[in-house]
Formats: sequence, structure tokens, C-alpha cells
Amino acid sequence: MRIGELAARTGVSVRALRYYEEQELLVPERSHSGQRLYPDGAVDHVRLIQQLYAAGLSSRTIVELLPYAPDGRATPELLDRLSAERDRVEGRITELVGTRDRLDSVITGATSNLRTGRSCRADAS
Repeated sequence: MRIGELAARTGVSVRALRYYEEQELLVPERSHSGQRLYPDGAVDHVRLIQQLYAAGLSSRTIVELLPYAPDGRATPELLDRLSAERDRVEGRITELVGTRDRLDSVITGATSNLRTGRSCRADAS
């Protein structure tokens, strides 16, 4: 199928499909005249890419994961890599919560300073 048909069948824009190709997420064959040609399995492949994007994964991470989902089927290696990615995200969330808590402390100090005129620095007496 041509790129327009793939776009119509997946609900993904032609521009996005070209981007997927640039990112090596999708590799079409070419006709003699240079037109992109996709097999029927490209529909499921694009849907998988969309799912992984929706899960917050970058194109670089998706490129690394796709070999572990041949024909769109999960493999134990894919599950291991997805779990590792989730652990990475969980670690980042923990870091962000710590950052938020430190910012809350700064806000509390600044609020106190505004009300009392005392220093908002934690180490000031």
C-alpha cells in the first residue's frame, strides 16, 4: 500500500509517517518510480509505534524496542525492556517529587520572610 492509504488506515498523518521513516521506526520499500510501498503488516506496526509514543517513550527508545516486537508480537525481551523503562520513569518521578518538596521548602521560607522580615535562608538565624 502507498503512504496515503497507510495514513488513512492508521489515522496517522502522512507527515508523521515520513517522520517515522526518518527516525528509522518504519522502513518502506520503494517502487521503481521511488514511491513508498508498505506491506499490510505496516498498519499494526504503526499502531504499535503510536502506543509506545502515547506511553511517553522517545523515538530513540522505540527504535531500540522494535526489534523485540517482531510482527507486533511481544517477546520476553520486550517485556524486560519495557519494565526497565518503567523503572527509569519511576526513578525520575521520585527525583521530581524530591525537587518539588525542596521547592515547597523554599516557598515556605520565602513566605515566612515576606510576613516576618526574617531571612528565608534555612541556615540563617
